[in-house]
Amino acid sequence: MTDKDTTDKITFDWKRIFFILLGLGFFFFIYFSPPWKDAIDPLGKAFSLSKEGKASIALFLLAGTWWVFEVIPIGLTSIAIGVFQALFAIRTAKDAFRDFMDPSVMFIFGSMVVGLAFTKTGLTRRLAYKMLEIVGERTDLILLGSCLITGGLSLFMAHTAAAATVFPILMLIYTLYGEEDKPTRFGKGLFIGMAYSAGAGSVISMLGSARAPAAAGMFKEFTGGEIGFFELAKYMFPVGMIMVLFVWVVLMIFLKPEKKTIAGLKEQVQRLSSELGPMSREEKFVILCVIGVVITMSLQSFVPALKVLDRSAIMLVSTLLFFIFGVLTIDELEGIPWNIILLFSGAMSIGFCLWQTGAAQWMAIKWLALFKEAHWAVFVLSIAFFVLVMTNFIMNVAAIAISLPVALVTARYLHVAPEVVLYASLATAGMPFLLLIGAAPNAIAYASGQFTVGEFFKYGTIPSVLLMIVLAIAMFTIWPLLGMPITTR
Repeated sequence: MTDKDTTDKITFDWKRIFFILLGLGFFFFIYFSPPWKDAIDPLGKAFSLSKEGKASIALFLLAGTWWVFEVIPIGLTSIAIGVFQALFAIRTAKDAFRDFMDPSVMFIFGSMVVGLAFTKTGLTRRLAYKMLEIVGERTDLILLGSCLITGGLSLFMAHTAAAATVFPILMLIYTLYGEEDKPTRFGKGLFIGMAYSAGAGSVISMLGSARAPAAAGMFKEFTGGEIGFFELAKYMFPVGMIMVLFVWVVLMIFLKPEKKTIAGLKEQVQRLSSELGPMSREEKFVILCVIGVVITMSLQSFVPALKVLDRSAIMLVSTLLFFIFGVLTIDELEGIPWNIILLFSGAMSIGFCLWQTGAAQWMAIKWLALFKEAHWAVFVLSIAFFVLVMTNFIMNVAAIAISLPVALVTARYLHVAPEVVLYASLATAGMPFLLLIGAAPNAIAYASGQFTVGEFFKYGTIPSVLLMIVLAIAMFTIWPLLGMPITTR
């Protein structure tokens, strides 16, 4: 062994070490800090923050820091969430790690398997070529087409399933761009746009996610009012579609593709499409399975007998059928991006941790108490902003659940109509543009390898600001014109 071999320098990534220590610093500073003051709701009731609740906020900040700056693989940060809960007695290990297999996580797993089935059978290529035949060779129109298709699919199926369906199609389209697997502005725009559009489209329909039916149930419980399927679509369609178009505009400004066109794409697509031949038996089987899943989940909004069925179980039926009939094999199962699955496992765990320890409710009351004497518009936008921040860290259903009850009670004192509070909250709950853990489409897009967590956060700030502006415009013009009550005076 030479002296050189024994004296090789060990290089340190000091930036990475700094953010690891910063996250730990946040955790220990809050964990060992003195008890925090009670939160007082509009009725004067005090909500104390337990030691476990304060610790869950500390863990919340640690995980957020590590996720944003990718100090370790995002899936391992999720494992740290469970470990810290158990080591510091925030929750029991059984509770902390049980959330890692929550039905919502299994729904994401099932959605990814659908994407694998599309790719394995060749459906991905068939759909990609058809899309490219329509939008042509211009990269700006390809980006617009991908945004519209993703947003459109989210009207009829869960936005996770929509993203999982579109993702392999976009992966194939990107290979035709001619830059192999290396990141480009076009690649970043293609997949970040997919994630943002899936969220924007999902706010329009009851079928886009579980958050709208859950919010409608809470709204009825607190106000006695009903939110219908078509009523939701009437008010949310303008907001959702404007945001899909704004997402495309933002991409064209900040992530403008390096090439204006993909030269020779039209001829190449025609040649490749003709080589596919007629649709195979496996392709037809996958289509039938997916249609069956989508129809079943869609009918849950109209058929009471189907409401008892869990969406994840319905989604996983297709997974079982793909393997039972040999469409997929163990090789495809081993190709699942488990880093992404773990990411959402950890997100579920920290979300339930904040909820069960009372920390989320305490934060909601503290925040909304700041605006209880404000102008009605400021109050509504503050609710929407709180949900926007929370939905980037925890389940959007949970973000709605912790804020909506408090907001509806406060709204009475400010003479604000409950409808505007509900719809503003639903809009921001569906569009977490900052963190990967905010929604499954974000994590699915990350699997492309085209962007970092930091880049996703950076580019997401712009549409997040635009969303708040669109909401303000909707509250003063669009929604009143469509018949929504804004104040009760």
